[in-house]
Amino acid sequence: MKRRNFIRNAAFGSFAATGLTAGLSASASTQQTSNSAKFKLKYAPGLGTFNEMAGNDPIDQIKFMNDQGFRAIFDNGLMHKDAALQDKIANELARHGMDLGPFVLYADFGVKSFVTQDPEIKDMLRKKMQEGLDCAKRTGAKTALVVPGRYADNLEWDYQTANVIDNLRMCCDIVEPEGLTLVLEPLNAWTDHPGLFLTKIPQTHMICQAVNRPSCKLVNDLYHQQITEGNLIPNIDMAWESIAAFHIGDNPGRKEPGTGEINFVNVFKHIHNKGYDGVLCCEHGRSIPGKEGEQAFIDAYRKADSF
Repeated sequence: MKRRNFIRNAAFGSFAATGLTAGLSASASTQQTSNSAKFKLKYAPGLGTFNEMAGNDPIDQIKFMNDQGFRAIFDNGLMHKDAALQDKIANELARHGMDLGPFVLYADFGVKSFVTQDPEIKDMLRKKMQEGLDCAKRTGAKTALVVPGRYADNLEWDYQTANVIDNLRMCCDIVEPEGLTLVLEPLNAWTDHPGLFLTKIPQTHMICQAVNRPSCKLVNDLYHQQITEGNLIPNIDMAWESIAAFHIGDNPGRKEPGTGEINFVNVFKHIHNKGYDGVLCCEHGRSIPGKEGEQAFIDAYRKADSF
C-alpha cells in the first residue's frame, strides 16, 4: 500500500492504526485456518487433499496438515515421484515429527501374479521389491502396500493360496533385512475390484500367519471391509496382531467420515483404546468440492476424533 505525505504525527498514527488492524485480521485468519491441537490418532491425509487451501506444493501441504493437527500423511504414488522430491518430503516430515503411511509398492489388478509360480512373475516381483526398498530408504517409509493380484480360474484355490504364501516369503526375504514391512490389502469385489485374490480380513490374517514373518502384515481398509463383510470391530480384534495400518473411507460413497453408515467415533475409539500408534490413511474423496469441502474434511475428522 502506498503512503502519502501527511503531517508526521498523523502519518504515524495512521500507520499504527493500520498495523493494528492488519495484525488483528491476520490473527483472525490464522484462527480460522489453523488448529495446532493434535489428533488422538494418526489420521493421514493424502498429498493433494488440500490443494485449494494449501496450494499444489507437497511441502506446503505437509506444513498445512501439521498446522491442522494431523500427525501423518500418505501418498500412494510416492514410488513414482522423483528422488529429489522424495528427499524433500522425507525432510519435511522429519521436521514436523510426522509419520508416513504405506506407499503402493505393487498393485496390478489385471495380472495373476502372486497366485502363480511363473518364473517371470517371480523375477518381476523381486525387481519390484528392490524398487520399493529404494523408495523406502529415501523417504524413511516403514511400510509398503501390496495387492497380490487376480485369482486364477484354472487352479484350485488352495494351490493359489500356497503360491501366495510362498511368493510373499520370497518378497520378505528381500525387504525384511532392510526394515521394510509389506502390508497386504484385501479389496472388495462387489463395488470396486472384482476378480482379485485377496478380499477379506480373516483370509488376509490367515496368510500373514502362514507366512510367519514380521515383515508381512495387513492394512485394514474400513471402506472395503464394510462392503465385503462388515463386523469391523470384531475383525479388528481377531486380526489385531496382523494389522499394521488402516485405510479410512465411509460407505456408501467412499467419502469422509460421517457421510455414510460407519460409526467412526466408535471404531476410532476402539482402535485408540487398543493402544494403536500407527497410521490411518484417509484414502477417500470429499463430499463437497473446493475449499468448503477441504474444510469439511478437517471438520469430519475433528468430530470423529471427539471420543
